[in-house]
Amino acid sequence: MTLQFDGCAFLRQRLALSTLSYTPIKIKNIRSQENEPGLRDFEINLLHLLEKITNGSKVEINSTGTSLYYVPGTLTGGVVEHECSLQRGIGYFLELVLYMAPFMKTSLELRLKGVTNDRDDPSVDLIKYSAISIMKRFLGSDDGLELKITKRGVKPNGGGEILFRCPTKMKLRPCQWTDTGKIKRIRGVAYALRVSPSLANRLIDTAKGLLLKFLPDVYIYIDHQKGQNAGLSPGYGLTLAAETKNGSVISAESCSIPRAAEGDTTAITIPEELAKEAVFKLLDEIYKAGVIDSFGQTLTMNYMALNQADVSKVITGPLNAYSMQYLRYLKQFFQIMFKIENSAEIPKHVSDKMDDDMSDSDEERNDDDDDDDELKTGSPKILLTAVGIGYHNLTKTLI
Repeated sequence: MTLQFDGCAFLRQRLALSTLSYTPIKIKNIRSQENEPGLRDFEINLLHLLEKITNGSKVEINSTGTSLYYVPGTLTGGVVEHECSLQRGIGYFLELVLYMAPFMKTSLELRLKGVTNDRDDPSVDLIKYSAISIMKRFLGSDDGLELKITKRGVKPNGGGEILFRCPTKMKLRPCQWTDTGKIKRIRGVAYALRVSPSLANRLIDTAKGLLLKFLPDVYIYIDHQKGQNAGLSPGYGLTLAAETKNGSVISAESCSIPRAAEGDTTAITIPEELAKEAVFKLLDEIYKAGVIDSFGQTLTMNYMALNQADVSKVITGPLNAYSMQYLRYLKQFFQIMFKIENSAEIPKHVSDKMDDDMSDSDEERNDDDDDDDELKTGSPKILLTAVGIGYHNLTKTLI
């Protein structure tokens, strides 16, 4: 049965779920009403990457590029090298691969070249902090799981390169991930490419000046590349990650604008303002996030659905539009529905402690200030519950 869609939105979600479910899809009216109709170069480049990691895929595009017919093949994995379009960051392409990486026939070793850090797409640094920690939960271990930045590159000319390795699994592990924990430390990286290294120092000084007001364990290292490792265009940026006591990672980032777009007067070009933007984004993510940040929502939903026939539970913040659409597609491709409910405002371990305190005197309760701190959980949280469809990787090489 071929599923039909209209428009170009959520292309990566459709391609990923089509490949995992072996369901052909047909997409019509791709920018048919625009002055430049049809698929863009970066979307065609994405289809080329999909062809490289699969065997037997069939892609048909009409003459105007407004219609796409895709028949998925078998996920093969192996050693793959791909030159990404410079119109989008490497994160745009890598995000699609993350959905399918554990279900390859052989372990994947993927080398992508292009733009590693960009304002429009998640950078490789953010994916390394956020997505890899999620994958460890569902894979069971980090053996063979690696994301390495060998060269950095920013727009407009790119020049970056990354290496992604992922083991193949017969089936994923169910996950009961409902305790966020307190933030225990903040880590980050400030990079400067083909510009003065003092810009990275200015980023760090401003970011630490703000973050040290909240907790003492803050460490941000400098990644100042030279020569070929610095890519082909100048740029700088900052990526921050907050780690909790229970192993959750919440990340945010900010990147300088490319020189080609510096005519925009609203863009941030001063390192101090860039660092403030990254810090405020991180604080906003901490306030909204559960055990995962907004970037990891769809990846977590994907692994919860394609799991054993067992219950998985995850606490998350408010769902964004991208995640809500992914839930609709999961129902359409796999006939799986998630149970979504408001999580209790007080975690279980805190409520138990409060019940014990009820037997104490009023004076003892008033003297205990730690309970007040534990109740500051940010925005209302959502509990996602799903029973996996019993997905098994039948193509995995056993010998």
